Amino acid sequence: MKKFLMFATLFVIALSSGQTIFAQEKPIQLALFNPVQIFPENESISGLRISILYGKNRNVTGLDWGLVNSTTGRQVGLQYGFVNLVDGGFMGLEAAFVNVTDSQFEGLQWGFVNYHKGKVSGFQLGFINYAGSMEGLQIGLVNIINKGGMFPFFPIVNWSF
Repeated sequence: MKKFLMFATLFVIALSSGQTIFAQEKPIQLALFNPVQIFPENESISGLRISILYGKNRNVTGLDWGLVNSTTGRQVGLQYGFVNLVDGGFMGLEAAFVNVTDSQFEGLQWGFVNYHKGKVSGFQLGFINYAGSMEGLQIGLVNIINKGGMFPFFPIVNWSF
């Protein structure tokens, strides 16, 4: 009986501490345009964000789909839209007509225009690719690596390893 009570107590403590952690991130966001969205822009989303016209949140983890997707913090997962804007760093697959990111990028950026101010670790595939610095490969008509690339500008393919 003592073992059962001890187990039950530990189980309740674990559940109550987990609710506090999970309560900070919302599992789903639906936005018509910011600020007309379920949760305000300073909330983080972990799960699914759908931005019909324009959605904006602090951090997004999971699937981000919409016309214009804006993240002021870190984005992790798949971001798919017409315009993707990420300020705090990205890890995963970013696909849109225009992708604009800052800070650290790890993964694949795929779009007509891929613009990243910070360091890219991965692959950029698009018509115009720009990276502040890069450890990876760019394929497109215009490829620019501002610092440390094999070439500062090179058409078709550019790289830095």
